[in-house]
Amino acid sequence: MSLLKHKWEFKARFRAGAFGWKSQPAITRVRQAVAEITKVARKEPVLAAEGAIQFLERVSEALAQVDSSSGAIGSAVNHAVAELAAIIGAAQVDAPTRRDWLERLWLAYVNDQIPYIESLGDHWGEVCASKEIASEWADRLVGGLRENWTTRERNYYKGTPNCLGAMIAAERYGEVMDLLELAPYKMWNHCQFGVKALVAQGKIVEAIRYAEEGRGLNDGWDIVAAVCEDLLLSAGMVEEAYQRYAHSSDGGGRNLWQAVCDEDPGKRAANVRQRALVHVAGPRGAGKTTVPPL
Repeated sequence: MSLLKHKWEFKARFRAGAFGWKSQPAITRVRQAVAEITKVARKEPVLAAEGAIQFLERVSEALAQVDSSSGAIGSAVNHAVAELAAIIGAAQVDAPTRRDWLERLWLAYVNDQIPYIESLGDHWGEVCASKEIASEWADRLVGGLRENWTTRERNYYKGTPNCLGAMIAAERYGEVMDLLELAPYKMWNHCQFGVKALVAQGKIVEAIRYAEEGRGLNDGWDIVAAVCEDLLLSAGMVEEAYQRYAHSSDGGGRNLWQAVCDEDPGKRAANVRQRALVHVAGPRGAGKTTVPPL
C-alpha cells in the first residue's frame, strides 16, 4: 500500500487546536492513534512508521489548549512517544528514507514549544536505527552540546539527549563518558546516558555506582534505585537486588517479589511477599535508605 494513499483515522482528529481544555478526551484520542498505528505495524511496519511520524508531527499543536496541570496528558504522550519510536526504529528502510524521517522528526522536536514530544530526544538513538546514521547525528549535535556545557550557557541545549543517545547507538561509549564530565551540574537526565553506555559495555557494577553517584540534588532516589534494581535483576542477582533496593525503589518490592518467587518459591515467597506489600503500601519516599557501596 502506498504511504501517501493510506488514510489514517487519527489525522482528522489531530489538527491544530483540535482539543479543548479537558485532558481525558485528548488522552483517549492519543491512545486510539497509537493503537491504530500499532495494528498496522504488525503487517506493514514501514507504513506504520510513516504514520507514527505523522502523528508526532501533529500531536503538540493539536493538544495546545489541553490542561496539562495534572500531568496525565503528558504521561499519555510520553508513553505514545516510546511506543512509536520503537515502531519507527524497527522499520526496514533505505538510508535516504531514514535520513528524511529523522529530519522531519527533528523539525517537529525543535518546534515543540509546550513541549509534548520532548521525550523523543531520549529515543533518538533508537530512531536512527543504524550506527552510521546515529554517528552522523552525534557529529551534527556534539559541537552545540559541548559549547553549551563549557560556556555554561543558561539556556538548555535541546539536542542534549539526542546527541548522547545517538553516541550510544553509534557505540561511541568513551565519548559519552568524556562528554558527561563537562556537564555543569549533575542530573539524572544526563546521568542515565552514562549508565546506558556502561551497561552496553557489560559494566554492570560500574553502571550502578555511576547511577548512585550521578543523582542530582533535585532527582528523586526512587528512579535511580529502580534502574539499579533492574540492572541487578537482569544480571540474575536477585538476592542482592532485594537487599539493596527493595525498600527504596518505587514499586520495586512488587517486581522483586515476583522474581524471587520465580527463582525459589518455597524458600522466600511468603517472607518476600509480606515485605513487598509493606513497601508498596507505605508512603512514597518515606524514610532514608542507606545503600552500602558495591
